[in-house]
Amino acid sequence: MFCSNCGKSIPDGSQFCPECGAKCGVNNGSFVNNAQQAFNNAEQSLHSEFRNIGNEFTGNVNPGQGPLQTNRSLITYIILTIITCGIYGYWFVYKMAQDVNTACEGDGESTAGLVAFILLSIITCGIYAYVWYYKLGNRLAANGPRYGLTFQENGTTVIMWFIFGSLLCGIGALVAMNILIKNTNLICIGYNRAHGYMM
Repeated sequence: MFCSNCGKSIPDGSQFCPECGAKCGVNNGSFVNNAQQAFNNAEQSLHSEFRNIGNEFTGNVNPGQGPLQTNRSLITYIILTIITCGIYGYWFVYKMAQDVNTACEGDGESTAGLVAFILLSIITCGIYAYVWYYKLGNRLAANGPRYGLTFQENGTTVIMWFIFGSLLCGIGALVAMNILIKNTNLICIGYNRAHGYMM
């Protein structure tokens, strides 16, 4: 038989465990129950972690509680990306995907999160990043009317600035990013107003 407190093997008929001193024979099944409970807790924790990883991959990481960020700026993006050797740029993509997925929830689309952005960009030698920006531009334009907004720029405008504007010493990429930042801020302002976070 086993000790119901510590789980050590003890001689049958023992009244006390020689290891921990707990009284035995009263509820020998409690160790098994404790072990089963610990297993169930670990399994739930793993499921939760895998769900979080899946949400991170798809970008569905914001539960929609609280106001969304509305003060993104191109200057801040450039300076912090330079200072952090590019790391802030990835954080920026992560937060932008998070807020856009929250503000545009229910439109049948999903903006991929940071993990997908990085992995698929590596696999496609950077092409996926352009696809991501293109789809984000289109999604923002499509969801503008939901908040009483009309955007002249869409994914095509963004991708044209990224690709052809790169011939202008890289300035086109900054123009494209500024379009995405401006439209994301406006969508987030609309979301915050619609949910009573702004008056």
